[in-house]
Amino acid sequence: MSGAFDAFDAIVIGGGAAGLMCGIAAGRRGRRVALIEHSSDIGKKILISGGGRCNFTNLHCSPRNFLSANPHFAKSALARYTPADFIAMVEKHRIPYHEKTLGQLFCDRSAHDIVGMLRSECGEAGVRIVTGCEVSEVRRPGEFVVKSSRGEFHAPALVIATGGLSIPKTGATDLGYRVAKQFGVKVRACRPALTPLLVSGYAEISGVSAEVVAAAGDREFRERMLFTHRGLSGPAILQVSSYWEPGAVVRIDLLPEVEILAELIARRSERTETKTIVAAHLPRRLADLWFERNAVSKPVTTASDRELERLAEGLHNWEILPRGVEGYEKAEVTAGGVDTDELSARTFESKAAPGLYFIGEVVDVTGHLGGFNFQWAWASGHAAGESL
Repeated sequence: MSGAFDAFDAIVIGGGAAGLMCGIAAGRRGRRVALIEHSSDIGKKILISGGGRCNFTNLHCSPRNFLSANPHFAKSALARYTPADFIAMVEKHRIPYHEKTLGQLFCDRSAHDIVGMLRSECGEAGVRIVTGCEVSEVRRPGEFVVKSSRGEFHAPALVIATGGLSIPKTGATDLGYRVAKQFGVKVRACRPALTPLLVSGYAEISGVSAEVVAAAGDREFRERMLFTHRGLSGPAILQVSSYWEPGAVVRIDLLPEVEILAELIARRSERTETKTIVAAHLPRRLADLWFERNAVSKPVTTASDRELERLAEGLHNWEILPRGVEGYEKAEVTAGGVDTDELSARTFESKAAPGLYFIGEVVDVTGHLGGFNFQWAWASGHAAGESL
């Protein structure tokens, strides 16, 4: 197929969560929308999310669950399109779902249910979806013109919903950032977020996990930590990776539910080894390695108060110095992106280039793990679609 398509009111580049929601919202308002996606089908990242079951939102979503140079920017969109709004759509399509932990909602069956729902809603809203459509040029002689492998698209409004750089196997590119710079819209430095940390020396306990409180900067998260051949992963580590700065330590409380000092002191009359007492609360292989690297085990009755205090402090405030992060291949999302100071918090329209909008992951708003990034996609897409 080549040549020019019919004229549209808006072109949306990107067939992921944000772009689809934007198309639905605009189409419902009678706008003629062309949604173009360079992959062979829409929703590639949705399909692999949540282990294939799509953690599509979080019941406890609030602006505090997002990282941005401007922490206030996300408030308006999140308030106007809430988890309850998206759940209503899910229930309208009779998609069975469940809460896993911490407010995280997943499909009972498959992420294909969510993609099918969005495709159906686009159809009802009259959105024209064009897949396998590689964008080669964007220009604006008067209205926007998008030149692609499947012809030219013309519209007075252009929405960039191209996502970030994470998970390249799903087709991630830097197109959104290039378009922003082309039209004079500032882009903040990007980096992998929600990604495992590279730490040497723990391959021997790869596969061991424990519930911890992990902290980086001024943020901490209580979830599971997993040791891998390359370092640390698991939800607690993915969460703090978004806040970790190179050269800084990550602080780990290995015993968040245990007053280990009080227990050690209470058992002073025993000849039980300190490691044995600690290992009752940790996986044995982790306890063995931790003592090998950080403390000498001895009968608790022979340990001084100061030794027990140091032991407890080390277990509750274990410091690890990562050498880096796994990178975009393993990162759930991209932090940084289009500067929110450049956009209207209500409409997501560029201040520098009226008619040009940026939504979803391409914007400098990054959610925590657990459905928050999908809620940001729904909320930002809906806000832009309502303003087109």
